[in-house]
Amino acid sequence: MSEVKKIATRESYGNALAELGKEYENLVVLDADLAAATKTATFKKAFPERHIDCGIAECNMMGIAAGLATTGKIPFASSFAMFAAGRAFEQVRNSIGYPQLNVKIGATHAGISVGEDGATHQCNEDIALMRVIPGMVVINPSDDVEAKAAVRAAIEHVGPVYMRFGRLAVPVINDRPDYHFEIGKGTIVREGTDVTIVATGICVDSALGAAELLAKEGINAEVVNICTIKPLDDDLIVASAKKTGRVVTVEEHSVIGGLGSAVCDCLCAKLPTPVKKLGMQDVFGTSGPASELVKKFGLDAEGVCKSVLEYVK
Repeated sequence: MSEVKKIATRESYGNALAELGKEYENLVVLDADLAAATKTATFKKAFPERHIDCGIAECNMMGIAAGLATTGKIPFASSFAMFAAGRAFEQVRNSIGYPQLNVKIGATHAGISVGEDGATHQCNEDIALMRVIPGMVVINPSDDVEAKAAVRAAIEHVGPVYMRFGRLAVPVINDRPDYHFEIGKGTIVREGTDVTIVATGICVDSALGAAELLAKEGINAEVVNICTIKPLDDDLIVASAKKTGRVVTVEEHSVIGGLGSAVCDCLCAKLPTPVKKLGMQDVFGTSGPASELVKKFGLDAEGVCKSVLEYVK
C-alpha cells in the first residue's frame, strides 16, 4: 500500500497565495515577523514588492491591512492564531469587522497540534472569538486541497474572512475529481445511518478513521466535514441529524464556542437532537509532540471511536 500523502495546511496557505498573486495584482500579503513559519515567504519570494513584514506588531498589522483594504487592495494578514485572533482581537473587531472591510486573516499554528510550543501558543479559542464578530466568515480546512480552495474562495468573497491553518502535516483526504468548495457548504464524506460525526479541520481525518473502527463494532457512522463554521451549513446538519438521530462533534478547539456550539445552536433551533461535543474540554493544552497531544485529548481516530461508542451504547 502506498504511503498517505501528508501536507500541513499552513504550507497550502503559502502555496495558494503565491498562485493567486499571479491572478490578482491587488493581492498584498502582510506578516508579523513569521513569514518562514506561516509560509507566506513563498509569496514573498515571488512578489517581494507586495509582501509587507510588519514586525512583531500584530495589532498594528491589522490596522495596516484595514487601511490597505480601503484603497482597493486585498490584504491577507498572517500570523499565528494566538496572535491574529487573540492579541489583535480588538483591531480585528473594530478596524476590520465593524466597517466590514475586505481583509483576509490567515491564522496558522492553531490548536494543540502546535505541539512543543505549549499552551501559550496552542490557540483553542480562535474560532469562538471570530464567530462572534458580525459578518466574519470563519473557515477551518481539513487538508491541502481544501485549504487551497478556501484561500481562493476567500479572495473571491467580498468582506472579512478568518482562515485557520495548522502546523502539523495531515493526510490529503479531498483529492478527488468531484471535490468542490463553497463558503457556507459542508460535505458528507461518508454516508451512515446510526450516528452523525460532524468534524472540522484535522479532525475530519480522525472522524473518518473512527468511522472505520465503528463499522467493526456494527455502528454505521455518517461523517460530515464542516469547513466553513460561519456561515454554517444548517440544512446539511439538520438533514443528517434527522437521518441518524444522534450527533457527535469533533474539533481541535475548545468545545465552548466552536464547531460544537455552532451545531448545537443550529439543532436547538431547528431539530432538537442529542449532541456530544468532543474537543478541548475547558482545559489548556500542554507541551509535547503534536500527535501525542492529539491522542492525549482523545482527538485521534481511536479516541473519537471510544467516545462515540460510549455515547451510542
